[in-house]
Amino acid sequence: QLQLVESGGGLVQPGGSLRLSCAASGFTLENNAIGWFRQAPWKEREGVSCIAGRDYITNYADSVKGRFTISRDNAKNMVYLQMNSLKPEDTAVYYCAADHGDIGTSDYRDYDYWGQGTQVTVSS
Repeated sequence: QLQLVESGGGLVQPGGSLRLSCAASGFTLENNAIGWFRQAPWKEREGVSCIAGRDYITNYADSVKGRFTISRDNAKNMVYLQMNSLKPEDTAVYYCAADHGDIGTSDYRDYDYWGQGTQVTVSS
């Protein structure tokens, strides 16, 4: 059974850091594009970052550039999102998603598999 499981969310003060992890099971995600998305209450789901399969090109939303870093460890079948200098507006449920293809996009409709999400709350 194909499954993605996120972990690493929590409560952090503004300016703090968190690292989210996304573990894949039932398939190897080495050649798949992987995206991180987030959804805050009463807001649409938005793309945060993505990493392409094969060439591993990364992209970031303007709101997180310079603060977030996406990476993957194919040996562990894991993808990570390092989040630094967190702001209250980063508060949301964060999801990882995998695409059948290898081209990373910020459109959630391009992704085929989703995790259950992990809550990130940035507050003092």
